[in-house]
Amino acid sequence: MTSSGPTPHPSPFHRCRHHHHHHHILIWIQWTLCQCFWLWIGGQVVQVSSSHQHFHPHSIKIPGDITLGGLFPIHSRGPHGLPCGELKKEKGIHRMEAMLYALDQINRDQELLPNITLGVRILDTCSRDTYALEQSLTFVQALIQKDTSDIRCSNGEPPIIRKPERVVGVIGASASSVSIMVANILRLFEIPQVSYASTAPELSDNNRYDFFSRVVPPDSYQAQAMLDVVRALGWNYVSTLASEGNYGESGVDAFMQISREAGGVCIAQSVKIPREATAGEFDKIIKRLMETSNARGVIIFANEDDIKCVLEAAKHANLTGHFLFVGSDSWGAKSSPITELEDVAEGAVTILPKRASIDGFDQYFMSRSLENNRRNIWFNEFWEDDFRCKLTRPGIKPDPERRKCTGEERIGQDSSYEQEGKVQFVIDAVYAVAYALHSMHLDLCPSSPGICSDMDPVEGRLLLDYIRAVNFNGSAGTSVLFNENGDAPGRYDIFQFQMTNHSHPGYHVIGQWTNNLKLNLDEMQWSGGDKSVPDSICSFPCKPGERKKMVKGVPCCWHCELCDGYQYQLDEFTCEICPSNMRPAPNRTTCRPTPIIKLEWNSPWALVPASLALLGILATSAVVITFIRFNDTPIVRASGRELSYVLLTGIFLIYLITFLMIAEPGVVACAFRRLLLGLGMAITYSAMLTKTNRIYRIFEQGKRSVTPPKFISPTSQLIITFILISVQVLGVFVWFGVVPPHTIIDYEELRPPNPDLARGILKCDMSDLSIICCLSYSIVLMVTCTVYAVKSRGVPETFNEAKPIGFTMYTTCIIWLAFVPIFFGTAKSTEKMFIQTATLTVSMSLSAFVSLGMLYIPKVYVIICHPEQNVQKRKRSFKAVVHAARVSQRSLNNKQNGETKIEPDRSQ
Repeated sequence: MTSSGPTPHPSPFHRCRHHHHHHHILIWIQWTLCQCFWLWIGGQVVQVSSSHQHFHPHSIKIPGDITLGGLFPIHSRGPHGLPCGELKKEKGIHRMEAMLYALDQINRDQELLPNITLGVRILDTCSRDTYALEQSLTFVQALIQKDTSDIRCSNGEPPIIRKPERVVGVIGASASSVSIMVANILRLFEIPQVSYASTAPELSDNNRYDFFSRVVPPDSYQAQAMLDVVRALGWNYVSTLASEGNYGESGVDAFMQISREAGGVCIAQSVKIPREATAGEFDKIIKRLMETSNARGVIIFANEDDIKCVLEAAKHANLTGHFLFVGSDSWGAKSSPITELEDVAEGAVTILPKRASIDGFDQYFMSRSLENNRRNIWFNEFWEDDFRCKLTRPGIKPDPERRKCTGEERIGQDSSYEQEGKVQFVIDAVYAVAYALHSMHLDLCPSSPGICSDMDPVEGRLLLDYIRAVNFNGSAGTSVLFNENGDAPGRYDIFQFQMTNHSHPGYHVIGQWTNNLKLNLDEMQWSGGDKSVPDSICSFPCKPGERKKMVKGVPCCWHCELCDGYQYQLDEFTCEICPSNMRPAPNRTTCRPTPIIKLEWNSPWALVPASLALLGILATSAVVITFIRFNDTPIVRASGRELSYVLLTGIFLIYLITFLMIAEPGVVACAFRRLLLGLGMAITYSAMLTKTNRIYRIFEQGKRSVTPPKFISPTSQLIITFILISVQVLGVFVWFGVVPPHTIIDYEELRPPNPDLARGILKCDMSDLSIICCLSYSIVLMVTCTVYAVKSRGVPETFNEAKPIGFTMYTTCIIWLAFVPIFFGTAKSTEKMFIQTATLTVSMSLSAFVSLGMLYIPKVYVIICHPEQNVQKRKRSFKAVVHAARVSQRSLNNKQNGETKIEPDRSQ
C-alpha cells in the first residue's frame, strides 16, 4: 500500500501523436511544450491545464492486479479562483473510506476473486464538475497509445516511459453534475462507471450514458415517491424549489412531468435557486412562494446549504410553520441543514433511498488512527477537523488558537460520529464491480487462478455486460441489481422531522416506497404537534349544493357557485333545474317532491267567506220561509211570487257556491263548481232582468197606448227567465263535453324565488279566464238589468220594485268593479289562490246580500213587524198604470221646462 503525491510524468518529447481506436474515435493530444491541450468530449471542448498533465493529481493509489478508480468529493467547491475548499468529513472521507473498507473485505474474501487483488486510485472531485473532469484524465492515460518512434534520448536510446496503471472501472461520482461530466469521457474509453449517489434522471439515458450504472435509484423514482406522498396527504397544489444545477433541476422536472402525467396535482410556482444566491435572493424566493400562499407544500430538490438558507429566510419572514416541505434525498435525514432551524423544519417530510447502517464499517472507521491509516492522504486533515486540533509539521508554526493533536484521540469517543448515509451504497458499488469481475473471471479464465490473458486487459464493454447482470445481496441485506438503463430499483424510506411528543426529537420513519407507497398517517405530526394533516390545496372542496367553476388553465383551482333558485347539483360541475313538480332539497344535492296544499276550512281565507255565506243562507232561508208562510198576503203577491222564488233560489245558490269553492277539489266538486258558479248569478239576474224589462215595457207601452204589452203575465215571466237561465246551463254542459271536469296540481302558481316556500296547489281545472267566462254571461245579464233599471228610474216608487232593483244593480256593479282589480291584481301573489277564491266568494256573497237586502228584507220587515200595512190596496188596472206613466212623463217635461208644480199622485 502506497500513497502517491505529485509524481513526475514521463519525460516530455518534441512531438507526439497518440493513436487510440475505440469505435473509430481519434483523439489527438499534443503533449509537448505547449501549456495546455484541448479534448473533444461528447460535443464539448474541454481545456486541461498543463499542471495536471505533467503531475498525477493529489490521489490515493493502492496497487493491485486489477485497479478500480474512485471519485469522491473529499473537499467542497472552492471559493472563486480556487478549485477546492474545506474538507467534507461525511460526504467525502466517510464515503471514500467505505471504498477502502469494501476493498479490504473483498481482498480478504477467499471466495470472491480468489488470488486476485483489487487495487485503487482515488481522486478528489472537489465537488466541481470541471475539476473532476481534469482529474479523471488520470483514468484514461493508460488507454492513450503514445507514438514514441520519433523520440530519442540524448544517448540515442529510446525514451523510457512509465506506463500508468490501467483502471477497469470507476466508482463514483457523488454529484450528478460531476457524474455526467465524467461519464462523457469514460464512455469514449469504454470504462464502466458505477455511482453510489448520483440520482439525476437524465443519467438513465442509455444512449448517451451507456457505460454509466448506479446502485441508487434515479430521481424519477424519487419524484414518483414524492408525488405519492403529496397525494396521500391530500394535497393538490404545491410549489417546487430547485437548486440551479443538474440534480435540482432534473429532480423538479421529473416531479413536474410525473405529476402532469398522473394528474390531480398542480404546480403553483416553480422556483430556481441561483448557484451563488445571496440572503436577499432567498428572501425574494420566500416572498414569491407566498404569492400562492395556498400552496403550503413545497417540493424541494436542493443542496444542504440552499435548504438551510431557505429555512432561514422563512424564519426571517416570520413564516414558521407555514411551509410544509417535502425534501429529496439531498435533505434526507441530515441534521446540518436544520441546525438551529428546527422549528421551521418541523413536519418536513423527507425521502432517502432505503439504507442500513453497516456495523462493520463503524468498527473499521472508529479504529482508524494516524498510525494505521497512512494510506489515506487526507486523513491528517480529517483528524484536525474532526478533533478541532492542529498537527505539528516541520516548518509550520503551531496555531495558538487551536490545541495540539496528541494522536491518541479516538473517533466516536473524542468526537461525534454518525455513519454517512451513502456508505452502504459505496460498498455495494464496489461489490457490484467485484462480482462482475468474478463472473467474468469464471467465464474467461476458468482454469487460471489469477488474471489470464483474456482478462489482460479487461475489455470495458464486456465488463459492463457483467456489471448489468449482477444480482447479489448487498451490505444492507437487500438485493443489488440493475435494469436495462443501469438503474437500481427504487427503495425509499419516508422520514418526518418531528419535535413534539418525543423523547428524541428528530427524523422518524413514517413510511416506505418500493414501487408503491406505504405511509402511516397516524404517526405523522406537524407544527406544534398537530396530528391533523394541513391543507395545501388551491381551492377548498365545494359544499354540497355548490358547483365547481374551474379556473382556466389551472385544473386544481376553481370557484364554488351555489346552485340557486330551483337548481340542484347534478354533478360537481353542473347545476340542473328540478322538474316542475319538485324542488331542491335543503343541501341542494337532490330534488324532493313539492308539498301539495289546498284551501283548508280553518284558514282565514275560508272562514270569512264561509261565515258570510252561512249568514246569507240563513237570511235567504228566513225570507223564503216568511214568503211561504205569508204566501197569499198582498205584499208577497205584489212582489211577483213566482219570480221571487226563482230569484231567491239564485241567491241561495250564490251563497252555496262559497262552500263548493272552499271544499276539497274532486271530480264531483269541480263539476258542481262549473255548474253553480255562474248559475246562481244567472238565475238571480235573469229574474231581475225579466222584472225590470217587464216594468220598462209596461211604462213605455203606457206612454204610447192603452194596450198592454205582451208577455207580462207571471207564466210568461217565468218562461223568459228560464230561457235566459238555459243559456248559462247549455254553455256549462258544452264545457263539460269539451273538457270533462278534473282536478290538477298547479306547481307554477306558488313557485316563489325561495324554493322552501314552493307548494303545489290542488285545484279544479278552472283557470282565471274560465272563471271569468263562466261569470261573463251573468255579468251581461247584470249590465243589461242595470240599463233597464236606469231606463225605469222614472217609474213612481209605488210601482213594483223598479227603484230597489235599480239600487241593487248599481251597488252590485260597484262590487264587481271592485272585484276585477282585486282578482287580477293578486295574480303574482304567493297567496294568489286563497285571495282570489276569497275575493270571488265574498263578492258573490255581497252581491247576494245586496239583492236580498234591497228587494226582500224590507218586505219581510213589513210582513213581520207591521202586518197592518200588509193589506189589499186599490187594484191597479193597466189604465192606472197608463195614467201614472203619463203623469210621470209630464212631470219630467215640466222639470225640464223649469216648472216645479207637483201634480197630485192619483195612481192609487
